[in-house]
Amino acid sequence: MKKIFVNGYGSIGSRLVSFLKDDPEITLVGVGKHTPDPRVRHAILQGLDVYVPESKMNAFSDYDVSGSIESALDKSDLVIDASPGGYGYQNKKNLYEPKNIRAIYQGGESVTGAESVSDLLFNSRSNYDDALAKYHVMQGSCNVTGMGKILEPLRERFDNLVRFDVTLIRRWADIEQTQKELTDTIEMTQSPHHGDDVKMYLGQDAPLYVRAIKVPTRQMHLHIMDIRFDSTAPRPSEIHDIFADESGVAILWTAKGTKDVRDYAKTMGFNFTDTNMIHIHANMTASIGDTIQIMYSDDQTGIVIPENHLLMQAMLFERPYAKALAHTESIFHMKEKKLKLEEHFAKSVL
Repeated sequence: MKKIFVNGYGSIGSRLVSFLKDDPEITLVGVGKHTPDPRVRHAILQGLDVYVPESKMNAFSDYDVSGSIESALDKSDLVIDASPGGYGYQNKKNLYEPKNIRAIYQGGESVTGAESVSDLLFNSRSNYDDALAKYHVMQGSCNVTGMGKILEPLRERFDNLVRFDVTLIRRWADIEQTQKELTDTIEMTQSPHHGDDVKMYLGQDAPLYVRAIKVPTRQMHLHIMDIRFDSTAPRPSEIHDIFADESGVAILWTAKGTKDVRDYAKTMGFNFTDTNMIHIHANMTASIGDTIQIMYSDDQTGIVIPENHLLMQAMLFERPYAKALAHTESIFHMKEKKLKLEEHFAKSVL
C-alpha cells in the first residue's frame, strides 16, 4: 500500500483528495495547509488529516491539526504538490529533495530555467512511459493537457500534418473562486507559455503556434485549433471518428456554450461539477481546403486530476499505460461520463 500526501488544499488539492480517497491501492496521509483559513476546518470536516508547516504550528492553534508537513512527508512515498504557482520549486528545494521523496508538481511551475522543478512535463497521451519511476515530474496545466489530448491522436493518425495554429480563449477564474472579480475586458497574453510547454512533450520541432486571450467567465476554456495538411483536409466526420473511443474526449453536437456543459455536469453527480475531460463541439468542426478547424472546451482544473492519477501510477507503481488507464477509469468513470455527455448533447435526428 503506497502512501500519498497532497501539499495544498485549493482548486487542485481539494479535487485530488476527493478521488484519491476512493483508490484502494493507496493510503492518503493527509493534506498540507499553509494558511490558517476556513479551508482548514473544511478539510477536517471532510475527514482529512491536516498538516501545517512546522514553523507555523502556533498560527493554527484554533484548529485540530494532525502535525507538521515535515512529519507527514516522513511517512509518505510520494507528494502531490498542489501549492500556488512558484511555491512548488521552493518546496522541492526545502522539503522534497532533502527528504528524497518523489513529487508531482502542477502547471504553475516550470520545466525550464533556474527554477525548474523537473526535466519532464507530463502528458499521459504523449509521454507516459517517460515518467516511469521518475522522482520529480511536472503535470501540464489544463490548457497544455487539453492540447495534447487533441494533437497526439491526430499525429498518430495522419503523417501529412503541416501546421497547428491554436487560439486559447481562457477563463478568468475557477468556479469556486468567487472572491476573484471578473474584469470587464478581453485580456491579451503576450508570448503565452502554453506552446513552449506543449513542445516539451511533442518535440521542439512541432509546427505549433499558440496565441491566448482571457475572457471574463468561469465556465471553462475554449480552444480554436486550425490544423493544416499537405493536401486536401479530411472530412469532419473522419476527425470525429478518431476520438470516438478516446478516453477523456467527448463529442458534443448541441451545446450552445461552455455553460451548457457545466450546467449539465451539475445534474450528473460529478465531483465539483467537473467533467474531467475536453469536449469537441462537433457542429463547429469545418473542413476548408487543406485545413480542419476544431473547437473544443477544456474542463480547466478538472482535466488535470485524472492526469495526476495516471502520473502517480507511472512514478510509484511503474505500471504499463493500458493498466494505469484502466485503474484510473475504475476511479473516475470517464467512459460513463463521456457517454452521458454525448447522449445529452447528441446530434439531432430529423
